[in-house]
Amino acid sequence: MNKQKIIYLNQGWDFMQKGITKLKNILEGLPEPQFSSEDYMMLYVTIYRMCTQKPPHDYSQQLYDKYRESFEEYITSTVLPSLREKHDEFMLRELVRRWSNHKIMVRWLSRFFHHLDRYFIARQTLPPLYDVGLACFRDLVYREVNGKVRDAVIFLIYQEREGRQIDRALLKNVLDIFVEIGMGQMEYYENDFESSMLKDTAAYYSSKASNWILEDSCPDYMLKAEECLKREKDRVSHYLHVSSEQKLLEEVQHELLSVYATQLLEKECSGCHALLRDDKVDDLSRMYRLFSKIPRGLDRVSSMFKQHVAPEVTTLVKQAEDAASNKKAEKRDMVGLQEQVFIRKVIELHDKYLPYVNDCFNNHTLFHKALKEAFEIFCNKGVSGSSSAELLATFCDNILKKGGIEKLSDEAIEDTLEKVVKLVAYISDKYLFAEFYRRKLAWRLLLDKSANDEHERSILTKLKQQFGGQFTSKMKGMVTDLTLAKENQSFFKEYLSNNSNVSPGIGLTVTVLTTGFWPSYKSFDLNLPAEMVKCVEVFREFYQTKIKHKNLKWIYSLGTCNINGKFEAKTMELIVTTYQASALLLFNSSDRLSYQEIMSQLNLPDNDVVRLLHSLSCAKYKILIKEPNTKTISPSDYFEFNSKFTDKMRRIKISLPPVDEKKKVIEEVDMDRRYAIDASIVRIMKSRKVLGYQQLVMECVEQLGHMFKPDVKAIKKRIEDLITREYLERDKGNANLFRYLA
Repeated sequence: MNKQKIIYLNQGWDFMQKGITKLKNILEGLPEPQFSSEDYMMLYVTIYRMCTQKPPHDYSQQLYDKYRESFEEYITSTVLPSLREKHDEFMLRELVRRWSNHKIMVRWLSRFFHHLDRYFIARQTLPPLYDVGLACFRDLVYREVNGKVRDAVIFLIYQEREGRQIDRALLKNVLDIFVEIGMGQMEYYENDFESSMLKDTAAYYSSKASNWILEDSCPDYMLKAEECLKREKDRVSHYLHVSSEQKLLEEVQHELLSVYATQLLEKECSGCHALLRDDKVDDLSRMYRLFSKIPRGLDRVSSMFKQHVAPEVTTLVKQAEDAASNKKAEKRDMVGLQEQVFIRKVIELHDKYLPYVNDCFNNHTLFHKALKEAFEIFCNKGVSGSSSAELLATFCDNILKKGGIEKLSDEAIEDTLEKVVKLVAYISDKYLFAEFYRRKLAWRLLLDKSANDEHERSILTKLKQQFGGQFTSKMKGMVTDLTLAKENQSFFKEYLSNNSNVSPGIGLTVTVLTTGFWPSYKSFDLNLPAEMVKCVEVFREFYQTKIKHKNLKWIYSLGTCNINGKFEAKTMELIVTTYQASALLLFNSSDRLSYQEIMSQLNLPDNDVVRLLHSLSCAKYKILIKEPNTKTISPSDYFEFNSKFTDKMRRIKISLPPVDEKKKVIEEVDMDRRYAIDASIVRIMKSRKVLGYQQLVMECVEQLGHMFKPDVKAIKKRIEDLITREYLERDKGNANLFRYLA
């Protein structure tokens, strides 16, 4: 076997130089045949042999150095001179061509010298051939020309911003050099190009904005700003690196929007207030889109939205207060009509601005919050002594009861109830609304005043969806109670027909309710007339046959009676309360009774006796004659049956004067709040076992905040009560630390 001949360095490199020269000629466009596979193999094998010969003829290090020197010589002799003689766009084109050729040269030489990469470089942990080739261009070409290139590119971008056509493909290729020269890192692109480009962008748009803000209306300015942002985004997609997009847009947004935000939004005839006033929904949507992109931009827009809406709410409230004070001397139903009109106007105003929140402002929470805060003057202040909770509950009552003030279609009722629930969500003390609504619902149910059971159930469903099952649990129980009560009445009729020896003597309807669901009502041991006593006994016997171990508690203050009044002119049917009926029946056995005698025989407290006697002797229907004939009831008065009373109707209803239940409602709400605070504290402590006072208060406020704002003093009082009841105990070493007692 023949021993292979040694290739010496000079001999081998001379052969390699011929191949490298041929490659350079091809790159320079000189007439030169392409590399054949045989040419390529000869060059590759030459390097291979020179690297695998035994020392001292292993020329790996020398070839590694000559690889780099080949690039350096070509760049110094050919590339740099060609770049130095060109300027601006021509220089950019030449750079792109030279970079493209350089990458080809690196690729070919890397193949020729591939054996170095596989063995020598790997063992010596030297930079790979490809990186060495690129580094040569970076150190000799890029470092010299990058400043001129950057300025030329920025100038072309400026020209494009000014409306001139430029070669975008050229810019893309040039900027790719800034990226590729980093060999996986973005520092060259960012430091040598991007930072200057961003400064130039800021200066450009700062100049534009300073003119536009003076010359243009707010909508026109926003159109220009939006178009500018769109074009800058377009630039990124065509030639800037994708990593520049956010930084570039932030610069433009800062100069066009952040700097002039206040001035733009407050433009007198075209700013945010004017756009809202003139219903410019497209411009408002654009305002949202633009200001959502800048820091705290939506804070400013939502604040102005609130400032625009709040005065309209304030005006409505003031008009309602003025109207209420003017109507004080008028009839109560006229005042009620005014309240109904006021709530309707509040709903209409909310309807007017809610679409802006949902559509123009993309349903953003900041604008829902702004709308809520704008309506707070109504929701948490009320009108002329009536809280918004009471007004909204009364409004619902007038819609849902028979013969209400408003006559609406079924669809309109559903729509209105939906809107009321949205307003209730703004009220800080939702328990107050719940209690007022519950009392109104109770009267509708007990007096059969509900116009439509479906609507009653519908609003309860809406309230449950908005505020949770606990909010409506008692109300749902009331509706269920009435259904059961009707069934119970049917059973009672059946009981009477099956037991002919049992009879109440007079027509009797009893509604049995569950105490926990209904508002608390006064219950006195009224001395019933004998006829009514028999009725009570008969029903009690029936009920005990059906349900044992349950006590019936009679609420006479809710009862009604139909009695016949025999007057000289004619006999008339009187529809009265159980209290009134009991008082009138006293005159079957007495012609004349004093106030004290009536009170004693009925066993009722003063205020109830005054109310019922006033309704019978001083109001519209004077069934009793009072001595002396004054408009007020006093303990020294005497009463006689008015046999001469007459009316064109044969059937009249004698109502009791209305009782202001506000105080009672507030007391009920306070009680419910105490229970809610107790439950919250116990829930928290049960899960945490041990907790400090401040943390317990904070978590309790957070838990209950969606229903009402609990007072810290009230929470402290409930904690003390729970300690007394042995649900909690104080830590012996720290009085501000509490433990849960299972």
